[in-house]
Amino acid sequence: MLKTFDLVLIGVMTATAAVTYTIKHRAELKLEEVHRLEAEIKLEKDTIDLLKADWALQSQPNRLERLVRAYNDELKLQPTESTALVHAKELPMLKSEVPVPDVTEAKASAKGATEASAKSATVASAKSATVASAKGAPDTAKGAQATAKAQPIPMPAPRGEAEDADQIETGSVEE
Repeated sequence: MLKTFDLVLIGVMTATAAVTYTIKHRAELKLEEVHRLEAEIKLEKDTIDLLKADWALQSQPNRLERLVRAYNDELKLQPTESTALVHAKELPMLKSEVPVPDVTEAKASAKGATEASAKSATVASAKSATVASAKGAPDTAKGAQATAKAQPIPMPAPRGEAEDADQIETGSVEE
């Protein structure tokens, strides 16, 4: 009695219902994950607010002054002079940020100086090796050779404009 066309339509409707149910189920799972993530974000924001409040209490000037007075004999703290304050740009570079010298240029310009310094370094390391061997420290000759290859000391950057001083990153959590 049922025609094949009716059977095909029943099959298509059943497949459509199964696909619709699968999509609905996946959407509900994603919605649960979104609610879970929102709850985690709210918890983190509340924790940040609590830590900010705690930091405000810990860094109150009156509290710090009281602690300084209480532990002054042990810590021997002194007020910071205004000449001791610098901008972040004035600090020396990290070793990882020091530019690598051009090897070919350094070899060409310092070939004669290298030979003279190598002779003096070998004489100095030989002297220090004999003194070190007399004292029982054989590694001093290696240290003398390593100091002959010392890299230049990085210089601080010149002071910039005053408006950049307000943009120093301190690692705070404020947005």
